[in-house]
Amino acid sequence: MPRRSLRRPRADRSVLLPPETVAAIRSDLATVADDVVDQIIREVPPYEDAFSGPMGETIRGAVQVALGGFLSLISDRRGPDALAPRASAVDGAYELGRGEVRSGRTTDALLSAYRIGARVSWQHLSAKAVQQGIDPATMASFAELVFAYIDELSAASVAGHRDESAAEGRIRQRMVERLARHLLTGAPEATVLASAERAEWSPPTTLTAVLVPEAQAGTLQGVLRRGTLLTTDLPDLDGHALLMVPDAHDRARVPLLRAVQGRDALVGPPRPWLDVRESYERVLRAQALGLTGDTERHLPLLVLTADQQALDDLRAVVLSPLADLRPSTAAKLRETLRAWLLHQGRRDDVAAALFVHPQTIRYRMTQLRDLYGERLEDPDTVLALTLALGVEEESG
Repeated sequence: MPRRSLRRPRADRSVLLPPETVAAIRSDLATVADDVVDQIIREVPPYEDAFSGPMGETIRGAVQVALGGFLSLISDRRGPDALAPRASAVDGAYELGRGEVRSGRTTDALLSAYRIGARVSWQHLSAKAVQQGIDPATMASFAELVFAYIDELSAASVAGHRDESAAEGRIRQRMVERLARHLLTGAPEATVLASAERAEWSPPTTLTAVLVPEAQAGTLQGVLRRGTLLTTDLPDLDGHALLMVPDAHDRARVPLLRAVQGRDALVGPPRPWLDVRESYERVLRAQALGLTGDTERHLPLLVLTADQQALDDLRAVVLSPLADLRPSTAAKLRETLRAWLLHQGRRDDVAAALFVHPQTIRYRMTQLRDLYGERLEDPDTVLALTLALGVEEESG
């Protein structure tokens, strides 16, 4: 809400309420406060329960103090140029805004209460002023000062609400970051549970790690399940953010995958929430391999590359019969053997997959049988060849 200055136009400098009018209005402040609170209770649902008890008495007192302070200001002999809310009134309004955050109420509710308070207060103040015979010009200036005064208090409350919300957000984010570190560094279960409680986070059944560029993290978090944890404070992230999505398993995985479509994201497997580190490690491995999307789609490659040195040794051993061939010939035979294994020896299917004539497949397989002999019929050799050549299929 824009703040209006309490300084009146120069032409109105001589306009002040006479002391007897101020005294008459001041005598009515308790009634004004009661009416303000009653109207707020009726018209703003978030305050219905809060103002019905001790909080209502506190607000009644605050209304009386605020309006009494205003009356003191307009009675100041220094004139209208001195009209600005005293520091105590502004500080009180600011603290009221902060308290509304702690009570779980929004600025919408707060501003609604101020609008009602301004309306009801003016109804009482203007009626009393009319009874005292105040002329229209003075009444107009009086109205301007009343609403400007309440506007400034309202702005101070909104500022308090904003600052407290930001502070609470920063505190909660620090708690979430701490919870994430505990989950991902193998902290004792009691430590993790205590951290979750401090972060006011209810543990789900499962958590699923999602790795996404940091610039996209906030937007993605907004469309994911409530309770999704977001952290960028991990050494392995390198410009990425980690989201840990609660209960995105079974059928609930489908909307998660839909939400990351079109993003450079990696989605790990769901794991019991205390074991989410396994899901995180999965997406890190997939990232290192240059993969994107659902890591469940890349399981063969992830399995085959789990021990890269062992895979390299396996390939060297099992493909050694091709080592002395010309590179182009060896490449064609590897390609044919891989297709032969994957299509279980169906020559026409192998030929279709490689876009060659079936007779070409017959010729190449004859070469391979000459090189491998009876080993092509040995199940252990077939398994080793499938693993060694399978990684080429996945990475290709």
